[in-house]
Amino acid sequence: MDPPGYNCFVDRDKMDTAVQDLGPKELSCTEPQELKQLARQGYWARSYALRGKVYQRLIRDIPCRTVTPDASVYSDIVGKIVGKHSGSSLPLPEFVDNTQVPSYCLNPRGEGAVRKILLCIANQFPDVSFCPALPAVVALLLHYSADEAQCFENACRILACNDPSRKLVDQSFLAFESSCMTFGDLVNKYCQAAHKLMVAVSEDVLQVYADWQRWLFGELPLSHFARVFDVFLVEGYKVLYRVALAILKFFHKVRAGQPPESDSVKQDIRAFVRDIAKTVSPEKLLEKAFAIRLFSRKEIQLLQMANEKALKQKGITVKQKRQFVHLAVHAENFHSEIVSVREMRDIWSWVPERFALCQPLLLFSSLQHGYSLTRFYLQCEGHEPTLLLIKTTQKEVCGAYLSTDWSERNKFGGKVGFFGTGECFVFRLQPEVQRYEWVVIKHPELTKPVSSEAPAAPSPPCRPVSSDPADRLSPFLAARHFNLPSKTESMFMAGGNDCLIVGGGGGQALYIDGDLNRGRTGHCDTFNNQPLCSENFLIAAVEAWGFQDPDTQ
Repeated sequence: MDPPGYNCFVDRDKMDTAVQDLGPKELSCTEPQELKQLARQGYWARSYALRGKVYQRLIRDIPCRTVTPDASVYSDIVGKIVGKHSGSSLPLPEFVDNTQVPSYCLNPRGEGAVRKILLCIANQFPDVSFCPALPAVVALLLHYSADEAQCFENACRILACNDPSRKLVDQSFLAFESSCMTFGDLVNKYCQAAHKLMVAVSEDVLQVYADWQRWLFGELPLSHFARVFDVFLVEGYKVLYRVALAILKFFHKVRAGQPPESDSVKQDIRAFVRDIAKTVSPEKLLEKAFAIRLFSRKEIQLLQMANEKALKQKGITVKQKRQFVHLAVHAENFHSEIVSVREMRDIWSWVPERFALCQPLLLFSSLQHGYSLTRFYLQCEGHEPTLLLIKTTQKEVCGAYLSTDWSERNKFGGKVGFFGTGECFVFRLQPEVQRYEWVVIKHPELTKPVSSEAPAAPSPPCRPVSSDPADRLSPFLAARHFNLPSKTESMFMAGGNDCLIVGGGGGQALYIDGDLNRGRTGHCDTFNNQPLCSENFLIAAVEAWGFQDPDTQ
């Protein structure tokens, strides 16, 4: 068999062991669904030549801006921009944020070509301000390009995609940072064991999750990254979240119970990803990734929008030093009659990332404000989300994260009606820690997302709720986005003059009477939970906490 036809940018000695040319030579498929399956199966992964043809076809079909730089533009500008400098001595554009060019079996000429292409992209895309993924993308595309100019054109088409439903790469710090927060939210919901480990061993868990794109675009070996890129070009950005979650699951499986290899879990994960071929094949990685039943693309887009909005409201639109979010619960100024600082920090690690940027604000305490549900509502209204904490006379501690303003209860004309979203969850802390999320998160087979409704801006974080209806038209995980078999799977929270309820259908996760004196707990369909404490209990203390932006203090 003839060896693969590598171009002049590739180190052939390294490639002979990295990629074999054993697969088919042509791809006749045109149906999107069939193409998706072939990408996942690695149809063109075994043929270096066919992969190159498929990449050219897929990138050519990306809908782009009317004026998108092509190969001829590169030929016109490269001499002026590069001058007489050799490729290896060229600086990298600022937007790569000091990201190094991954070798990916390129020879020195190839590594220099990547630098030249990146500088020409910076010249043509002044609006791209932060894109650390681009060096890896260009380095891989160079393998499958006839020359530098074609590689430049392909990279430009990826950047110039103008289909709003088809996000490919982050091009600003705001987009990048909100993607990191969104990844953290997904870890919190889909990799709870790994998330618990990250919280336990890292000084700032968000700093660990901020590294997720580097795992893919730089640390993954060529064989694995190329397989991820095969599917990414067909399915888009959501694939990246899937693969990063799979990486974290494998890392947790390998490292759980073992002592850390360094003082930094961030460095440990990077090292694990660099050496992932020792334990996980590309196929095994993708198999794990697609076994994760993620939210729909629309729900992830809504979550991303909510995180972007939180960052904008805090003024975080350019790179700056991140505060240690776990210190949002400050030992010196936090006091609760129900939970310790450590327990509150554990709860804070469960809340959505956009609210983990905030600090706890005591809204209601039965010991300060009295045992009155009316007073509870009065203190909580205007705040969204809120955290409910309950301590029983048997010293059991449980509670709920409640996504929606309690004033929503007034829409039901004095009757008890349910509201809220799928971000609500219930938990117990004493005698043992356990969290129960919306049943649909762990059992997506119960529902199919509704795709007809266009996403709209979620409600603003860390501040009193806006009165503008457009601001709250379509929050993340609203029940109306899903075809649920019955309403019992979406009974998140309800409040009347005589009682407060969290969770419904077949029972209630929490029921509290109007005097905040007695309560009960049991299994409910919404959270599929076990009782959070003794099934019938007397209340010793109730607290409600809000989420305060540090900048508003």
